[in-house]
Amino acid sequence: MDFSLGDDIRMTREMVRRFVRDDLIPLEPLVIRRESERGMSDDPILPKDVEDKLQARARELGLWGIDAPEEFGGQNLGALMKCVVVEEMKQSIVPLVLPPDSPNLYYLKQQCTPDQARRYLDPYVKGEKKSCLALSEPGAGSDAGAIEMRAVQRDGKWVLNGQKLWISNARRADFMIVIAVTDPAKRARGGMTAFLVDKGTPGVSIPSSYPMIGEYHPYGVNFDDVELGEEQVLGEVGQAFVPLSNRLGIRRMEIAARSLGLAARAIDMMIEQAKTRRTFGAALADRQTAQNWISDSWQELEMARLITYRLAWRIDSGETDVRREAAMAKVQATEMATRVVDRAIQLHGGMGLSKELPLEYMSRILRVYRIVEGPSEVHRWTIARDLLKSGQPEAA
Repeated sequence: MDFSLGDDIRMTREMVRRFVRDDLIPLEPLVIRRESERGMSDDPILPKDVEDKLQARARELGLWGIDAPEEFGGQNLGALMKCVVVEEMKQSIVPLVLPPDSPNLYYLKQQCTPDQARRYLDPYVKGEKKSCLALSEPGAGSDAGAIEMRAVQRDGKWVLNGQKLWISNARRADFMIVIAVTDPAKRARGGMTAFLVDKGTPGVSIPSSYPMIGEYHPYGVNFDDVELGEEQVLGEVGQAFVPLSNRLGIRRMEIAARSLGLAARAIDMMIEQAKTRRTFGAALADRQTAQNWISDSWQELEMARLITYRLAWRIDSGETDVRREAAMAKVQATEMATRVVDRAIQLHGGMGLSKELPLEYMSRILRVYRIVEGPSEVHRWTIARDLLKSGQPEAA
């Protein structure tokens, strides 16, 4: 078993570390201030001119299209490379997402027809279009199979009616991937279909938004007799659930990688604080409690990192069902990072609670991560259900 990263990944990791140090971390005071001041509005955390400058710099460094197909201008470097890059970038709290956002990329890559690839996947990879996934509903969040929004055929068209909730980036997306029920009797077993819905399609409205902890600000989306042609069906009619589950697995891997980055930054901050801070005549580094916090944090980070990297390796190996592994990576990484950041705040005392440092911001991001894309409790249930049905798998 080879646990080493290839030279290409290690070189890219070092380059991203420099990018984070030189370009992202200096912007953290701006991010903290704008997040504090925006209140109930959905103003972006990064001003557009700042984000455009960062994206241009990322493109210059070759960080665009890391896992996108080469035929669409991507680099096709795989999930493990993307995982390592996301981990390094999240050592800063600056909310920069490298185009194209991986989960919808994988979904489109697997399901698009040639015409859809030309209209959606190609401009998505190039950063010319943004997308979002419209799945959750008022009565169906973690239980995707419980969605109620209907799509029925009428006069040669698909007609969508219903409401979606907690949809990130809905107002900024050029198109949505919308999941609807086309056969209520079958539902997740052959009765759910994905549709491509362009911005400005008649009948689509985004009447409400929901200010949340940290940088998240999702929306409610209504569909009122939205008519779509057959060319807007993504994948096979009725067969959206399995590719949807795999798409969610990619996002869970990404959230795990983000959590690794936040935890690594917090550990670095703990080490620096322990070395420089003195209380009652001794350095914190000489106190066993501080030593235990640092030691436990590093061990927990290493274990979560191995689980996450193995998930990325499985994806790159062509495995089509990574739901259990993705659930495990998300639970372990998000909960690990929550503990690590909490210890870092405790080690820094009052300063750890202040907005002079990014720790309190990190703690709020991680609180969101433990719920979005499925809460820890649901993932634990999913893992247990799978093991009770199929037994313990062989070690990879």
